[in-house]
Amino acid sequence: MTTPAPPSGTESGPRPAARRPPTARVRWRRAFPALRHRNFRLFLAGQFVSLCGTWMQTVAHGWLVLTLTDSPFLVGLVPAVGSLPILLFTLYGGVVADRVDKHRFIVVLQCLMLLEALTLATLTWLGIVTVPWVLALATFFGLLTAFEVPARQAFVSEMVGRGDLVNAIALNSTAYNLSRVFGPALAGALIAFAGLSAAFFANALSYVGVLVGLVLMRWPEGQRPQPRAGAAASFGEGFRHLAREPWPRALILLTAAFALFGFPFITMLSVFARDALGIGASGFGILVSAVGVGAAAGAIVLAAAGSRVSQAPLALRCALIFGVLLGVVALMPGWVPAALLLTGVGCAMAVQGISANAYLQRTAPDHLRGRVMGFYSFVALGMAPFGALLAGAVAERFGVRASLAMGGLACALTGIGLALAMRGIPDSYLPPSTR
Repeated sequence: MTTPAPPSGTESGPRPAARRPPTARVRWRRAFPALRHRNFRLFLAGQFVSLCGTWMQTVAHGWLVLTLTDSPFLVGLVPAVGSLPILLFTLYGGVVADRVDKHRFIVVLQCLMLLEALTLATLTWLGIVTVPWVLALATFFGLLTAFEVPARQAFVSEMVGRGDLVNAIALNSTAYNLSRVFGPALAGALIAFAGLSAAFFANALSYVGVLVGLVLMRWPEGQRPQPRAGAAASFGEGFRHLAREPWPRALILLTAAFALFGFPFITMLSVFARDALGIGASGFGILVSAVGVGAAAGAIVLAAAGSRVSQAPLALRCALIFGVLLGVVALMPGWVPAALLLTGVGCAMAVQGISANAYLQRTAPDHLRGRVMGFYSFVALGMAPFGALLAGAVAERFGVRASLAMGGLACALTGIGLALAMRGIPDSYLPPSTR
């Protein structure tokens, strides 16, 4: 016979201890579990400093080429040339990353990147920098990036493990987008008060931060990964997966559209600031920072929402929002409304990118995830040269406002077209290999 429970307030025996509300430190660890890993904390701090420097160089690059040539086309040509090695070598860079000690490999690449930044800073400071020098150094930096990006992405997984990987990706995205705020703003101030060379020297100094973090890591000596199948055969399997699965295929197409028509708007902001709005380097920095504020806000909100949102349809909706807002920015007569709207542009761009990235990782089979993300990076980064050239050519022929408006229109139409094509296919779709 079951003994009835005593009435409330007459229980015998000790009462269970009341649960204490979690402390701020516990809540912080629950929200950002990747920060429990010391190596990742060092990596994230160093990356943030280095990314701020990279954005400073991006701003200074555009202004330097515009000053030297007065050509919007050449402003677009520099990032195009710098991105071309990424198109050619990123896939092979992923193969190399699987065959080397990633920690040591990244240290070597970061040292070479520091050397590139220091060379550009010195040439600018001495007043002997020319467009061919800028193009050559941009090409060298792009070659280093083609090998550094896949190695760094794989390195994050080794630092935090599978359980905290998604949180680590979200924190990396937040750091990247916050650097959009501080880097361009600092670059604008340095260019205005100390000249272009100061921004390049600051970028060189920023690499010291990431190198210190890498050196301080406690990293066990591991065995070098053994080569598997050939690079072409391995990547072909990942390509076939993306080609036959509806939602991943749609998101790859959306990413390609953004690489060609959406992302180049950042390159054209220097031309937009000077020719359309009539503001200088400091105003240009404010516009780029506005994009970063919106992108950082979008990344934080999406990280907090997690899997409670339907990521694939959200990416398509953000493409439409991004395109409409960018088209309206192109019509703005003053820098204040343009900066406010660019905050929304940055938010939509970040949410679209993170949503597509997260969905591709979530639906990819474990044995294909690396190759799927390698192809995603190849499309997102490798197609950037063509987008930058196209944006520069349109700005040269029809004006920078037309370049921004046409890019926004292309992204919006792509989002609408893919949404119509995917209508009726549930966003919770899982490939047969993962069921």
